[in-house]
Amino acid sequence: MKFNTLPVLLLFFSTNLIFAQENKQADPYFPPINGPYLGLQPPGTTAETFAPGLVSTHLYELFSAFSPDMKEFYFVRYDEKDQPSMFKLYAQNDKWYKVTVGPRVGEPFISPDGNTMHLGKRYMERVGTGWSEVKSLGAPYEDMAIMRLVVSTKGTYYFDTAGEEPIRYARLVNGEREQPKTLNLDLGKHNAHPWIGPDESYIIWDDQRESGYGGADIYISYKQKDGAWGPAINMGDKINSARSDSYATVTPDGKYLLFNRSIDDNNVDIYWVDAAIIETLRPK
Repeated sequence: MKFNTLPVLLLFFSTNLIFAQENKQADPYFPPINGPYLGLQPPGTTAETFAPGLVSTHLYELFSAFSPDMKEFYFVRYDEKDQPSMFKLYAQNDKWYKVTVGPRVGEPFISPDGNTMHLGKRYMERVGTGWSEVKSLGAPYEDMAIMRLVVSTKGTYYFDTAGEEPIRYARLVNGEREQPKTLNLDLGKHNAHPWIGPDESYIIWDDQRESGYGGADIYISYKQKDGAWGPAINMGDKINSARSDSYATVTPDGKYLLFNRSIDDNNVDIYWVDAAIIETLRPK
């Protein structure tokens, strides 16, 4: 079954996915590529397809997760039989290689310290060059249909839940996790897949509004001097399209923004663009 291109439905199924052990055998058909960002020529201010033919193909490629040291990149692909696998591209000796992590691994987000891969209401811990078995975040998260959960450098969780509109957050205070609270944010009809700036000065998410370009669009809000969140700002036609655009991710070095774009009913690709737009849109 192909996913619906609406973002709330698109990524729901990853909340109950199972981790499989990483295949340590490098893919012999994957040519090593020199240089950062998989050896790609970085984009400018207009979004471009990310690694066409290598990551983005005629199939469904979803999610983007670089490790903080920029030496690992994870994404999920659905094959012709609609079976999802997570792939890992990793840098070694100034070259990039590809391995299959395993089937049906969820929406990955790697914590700022690189030690945890969050998968919605579950997570894995770094073990050597790989990851532990999947673990539960426990109550109250285990009873929530979390699609994406991200973490700031302060340790604050930001996450969505399928079928519900609020985006929530839960701070880490004196080593204890507070109960989740609804974020006071300018939300629209459908809100999903939050990305928090490392310093929590901005938040990006996808939403559907009549004033948008069509389907889902990517929006940004900036934290104001009084601590409140400012109005939702559509990130514009250099990122958003007449199709659905969703699941924004900023590379750990802060230079590029990656996101999912629905090409047609049978194809979702990963795109990327210069992240300078985050500062361009920031209210003066």
